[in-house]
Amino acid sequence: MNYITKISQILNIGIHQVAKTIELLESGATVPFIARYRKEATGSLDEVQILAIRDHLNRMKELDKRRDVILQSICEQGKLTPELEKKIMDAEIMSELEDLYLPYKPKRKTRATVAISKGLEPLAHKLFQQNQFDVEAESAKYVSDEKEVHSEAEALAGARDIIAEWVNEDATARNRMRNLYKRTAFLSSKVAKNKEEEGEKYQSWFDWNEPAMKAPSHRILAMLRGEEEGFLKIKVEPENNEAAIETLEKTFIKGHNDASKQVKTAIADSYKRLLSPSMETEILGILKEKADAEAINVFTENLRQLLLASPLGQKTVLAIDPGFRTGCKVVCLDKQGQLLHNETIYPFTSTVVESEAIKKVEHLVEAYKIEAIAIGNGTAGRETEAFVRRAYFKNTPIIVMVNESGASIYSASDVARREFPNYDVTVRGAVSIGRRLMDPLSELVKIDPKSIGVGQYQHDVNQPKLQEALTDTVVSCVNNVGVELNTASKELLTYVSGIGPTIAQNIVDYRNENGEFESRVQLKKVPRLGEKVFELCAGFLRIRNAKNPLDQSAVHPERYKLVEQMARHANCSVPELLEQKEYRDKINIREFITPDCGLPTLQDIMKELEKPGRDPRTKFEVFEFNKNINKIEDLVAGMILPGIVTNITAFGAFVDIGVHQDGLVHVSQMADRFVSNPNEVVRLQQNVLVRVLDVDISRRRINLSMRNCKTQ
Repeated sequence: MNYITKISQILNIGIHQVAKTIELLESGATVPFIARYRKEATGSLDEVQILAIRDHLNRMKELDKRRDVILQSICEQGKLTPELEKKIMDAEIMSELEDLYLPYKPKRKTRATVAISKGLEPLAHKLFQQNQFDVEAESAKYVSDEKEVHSEAEALAGARDIIAEWVNEDATARNRMRNLYKRTAFLSSKVAKNKEEEGEKYQSWFDWNEPAMKAPSHRILAMLRGEEEGFLKIKVEPENNEAAIETLEKTFIKGHNDASKQVKTAIADSYKRLLSPSMETEILGILKEKADAEAINVFTENLRQLLLASPLGQKTVLAIDPGFRTGCKVVCLDKQGQLLHNETIYPFTSTVVESEAIKKVEHLVEAYKIEAIAIGNGTAGRETEAFVRRAYFKNTPIIVMVNESGASIYSASDVARREFPNYDVTVRGAVSIGRRLMDPLSELVKIDPKSIGVGQYQHDVNQPKLQEALTDTVVSCVNNVGVELNTASKELLTYVSGIGPTIAQNIVDYRNENGEFESRVQLKKVPRLGEKVFELCAGFLRIRNAKNPLDQSAVHPERYKLVEQMARHANCSVPELLEQKEYRDKINIREFITPDCGLPTLQDIMKELEKPGRDPRTKFEVFEFNKNINKIEDLVAGMILPGIVTNITAFGAFVDIGVHQDGLVHVSQMADRFVSNPNEVVRLQQNVLVRVLDVDISRRRINLSMRNCKTQ
């Protein structure tokens, strides 16, 4: 069965759809490009389905690579039989493949290899056959000082070591053990010796026990972290070890004689010394892989919501990075996010200095015609917000608290140094806060997603898989929104379909040397940006106020002639077709169907003509915290407060209510109905109302509820 058929069956997607998707992927097409501009080829598969096809294809290729290595290894040993080869070729999962290879895998020194070197393998074979014979007399034949076998007991012990290894390496036995562990194994944890006080944060798992395969991802990752840090001891074993041994005995015991007794003893030893630890490692690996997948899903969904958060848009912004002792760094940005002015104010040192700081802010707002004030939500954030609200403005700008997670990472990065080589980290951090308000996506792509502060246990999960998932998410978001070609940073351009870091830099260099792009076709003059890259990227790049209005839209250049045909059909120009609904209403798109341009693409084109370059992100909404609640000590159980969702995990959502410590809304408190996935109820950066359930000031823990609180 080939890749296409297998993937089609696994994902329940048509064979033709899978085949065309794989063909496009292997020709170099990107996932966003395929999803948006090749709908006829794939049957309108979305990005999630295309990524699933890609990932299954990669896994199958990796399996086949490993299969080839195993076949070559066994063949070189001269042990590859037609039957074994068929089993290896038929194996569809890695564990099955590795089980078949285990008996032939080059080994380090083991008790079995030592016994074999002493010439005890024939005795092991005879015992394993379990025919009736005099075991002691037979074992006496193998006593030899030269071979360092000094007694019948030593000979039998060595033979049992060999049998124990055979049992451990038997593919059928391993599969039965694997299934038994999956059905009945329990995951337990105990506190490490003398670590009770030091490991207090893991107290919940000092004496924990639950069915292994039902353990939730966040608990698995927490316990594994506790073990990694030396505070917990984790164990995975069946509820009844005797049942596991009985399963092995049913597999291998053939009689009731003395030889069978030796085999039975070897089976018990094999289970305790070899199989059980091996299965424990394997099941922990399965649990870790499952927990990683769920944690990565949580992280990528949070990242998607954060990247697609509502932009304020092109406004003049005054941004403040708050601070008590070191003062507040203030910057003024123009509508394109360019730095116009920066200085430091000290509103928290004395009444006189605060008065001067207020006058300074009032002056800057007036001088630079500021339309919005962005205030970082870190230390002194609420106090700075209160200070700004005491100022008087002729034309009051909107005042917004901005999540500054990762701003310090950006401010010290090479990207920030290249952008602002003559300014220190405090200025760069304030600029980042202001730009985040204007366009979160454009600013956040400059930061490693792992530094943004969303998700759970992101540093504990498989890092290559996490990085791939996060990159996929950023690419999806950037191309979903589209990128303004003449203002985009290198970092933003890097994520555009088909471009990458080198061509992104070439685009920026070309723009700096030749001025703004006037048309998409001009991209072909950029070094290394050939026809293939142009095909992949052009539809995702926008040129505001371009001579050809289609250059502002998501209509791909390959469809410009089609749009011109539509305009002629409606007796108008292309600009008129975009501007006036009456002309678009004249178009019957079915008349324009061709073999390579079907209804899905035509419907997309009509949507674009209606709202060229439309931003899929929601409209920006101004949010304010309760002015009377500024610190955790102000909280009282029963209060209902406005808040912003800052992080979503498998067990609930964290909400910023303006007291410098996020509160947790446990999944059981998110709605009046049962909720299994917090993303069903809230999204990142959503404005919500929450009720304070209880507050632990000493541990700085706040428990909140959204039940019977209307979400905003």
